[in-house]
Amino acid sequence: MADIAGIDRCSPLAHLDLEAYAQADGDERTGVRMAERRPGGRITLRGDPGDRAFMAAVGQALDMVLPADPNTSAEAGEATALWLGPNEWLLTTGADTVSAVLEKLKEALAGQAAAVVDVSDAATVISLSGPRACDVLAKGCSLDLHPTIFGPGRVAQTLVAQADVILHRIDDGAGEAIFDIHVRRSFAEYLWQWLADAALEYGVGVDR
Repeated sequence: MADIAGIDRCSPLAHLDLEAYAQADGDERTGVRMAERRPGGRITLRGDPGDRAFMAAVGQALDMVLPADPNTSAEAGEATALWLGPNEWLLTTGADTVSAVLEKLKEALAGQAAAVVDVSDAATVISLSGPRACDVLAKGCSLDLHPTIFGPGRVAQTLVAQADVILHRIDDGAGEAIFDIHVRRSFAEYLWQWLADAALEYGVGVDR
């Protein structure tokens, strides 16, 4: 039997000619930029945030305080924790560190009422950025994305063009809107093409 441990994950968008959508860097008409994030690690974590032992164990394993406020996120090093529900988080990390993070969590939470599952292969992440990124998302998402409502660090499970996604707003430090859109692999091509089409009127560039 073939050893699949060392096989690289294949992007669900690998067969698309992404450069066909691109404009030259620096084109003043480019109001939106798109990219598929490099494959990384994704871990679903469940537990009781009111349980001090659980929170302490996770904090020790990740060197991070899990976000307890709804629809928020926290970061520490390469790891990011996204609040998905009262007892559920999505942890993202580098592809080369996910196994180590998974083992640390399992060891720290041994014997506790908690669940830790590697879901790295379940989804991909599309990055959408630029001065018109919010306008593109507004065409297919009912959330109020104004930065005073949905600012940097905010997270939501929502629909974009009828596709279930996890939307995470990031800030690059220059005030430019950057969104990470977590979408199931089976919907990735559909959502990519919808976003690219929705961004055409603003000018769209593709980063690889």
